[in-house]
Amino acid sequence: MNFHLTDQAIEPTSLRRKLLSLSAGAYCSYEGWVRNHNEGKVVKELHYSGYPQLAPSIANTILKEAKEKFHIEDAAVVHRTGALTTGDIAVWVGVTAHHRGDTFLACRYIIDNVKHRLPIWKKEIYTDDTQAWIESNHCGCADPKNLEHPHQTHP
Repeated sequence: MNFHLTDQAIEPTSLRRKLLSLSAGAYCSYEGWVRNHNEGKVVKELHYSGYPQLAPSIANTILKEAKEKFHIEDAAVVHRTGALTTGDIAVWVGVTAHHRGDTFLACRYIIDNVKHRLPIWKKEIYTDDTQAWIESNHCGCADPKNLEHPHQTHP
């Protein structure tokens, strides 16, 4: 289980290779790319800022939760910081397990929680030279069941 913040390009092939295991029957990955538009504006680049003293602890908690919940063998997350241009990989998640179902579910769980819980902030720079800070979890694309945690209490 591994988390890494980096200002370098993410190389999925080498990250996948590190997760390979003869005891794993399945592998699943997710790549989040910088797209060229958001909410009607043309995106020129993104700037990611992170809190490196806190992000690893939270990410490792997410990875541990995924391992317990989905019976995965291994998982890794790499998130970029700094300036990124369209087409760059901003975040990568990889998961191995005995069976494919666990890899799909765990991969989704991990990315939903990374976007929701990690102290990483995104600023978009547009082609008209305006800019805006964007909430990572504002798109509503997370599965709400993935955002429920054992330490939360429900009424």
